[in-house]
Amino acid sequence: MLTKEEESFIVYWEKNREKEKKIFWKFLYGSPWGLVFALPILVAVIFHDWYKNMVYISPSLITLIIIAVLAIAIFYTLFSMQFKWDRNEQIYEELKFKQKKEEAAHL
Repeated sequence: MLTKEEESFIVYWEKNREKEKKIFWKFLYGSPWGLVFALPILVAVIFHDWYKNMVYISPSLITLIIIAVLAIAIFYTLFSMQFKWDRNEQIYEELKFKQKKEEAAHL
């Protein structure tokens, strides 16, 4: 017997699975986590003048580092949202299998 939470998840996932599969949606809703992941690195690069004994970083190197960190943040965003989608899809398939198994047992 499925619980209320499991039934509500099935309804939610049937309604939203195609929307959440799109890359734009993954980027839009996952980007805050990607930026939180990259923000400390970006702050350290931008404010690198606080430590005077640090190796000199030229402006072109700062630009390259910022681009690399943003690329890492985008990859992290898309990868984590894809992982979340796959996990939800697996849960959905398991619940649908359980539901069909119970329906077959009642017949």
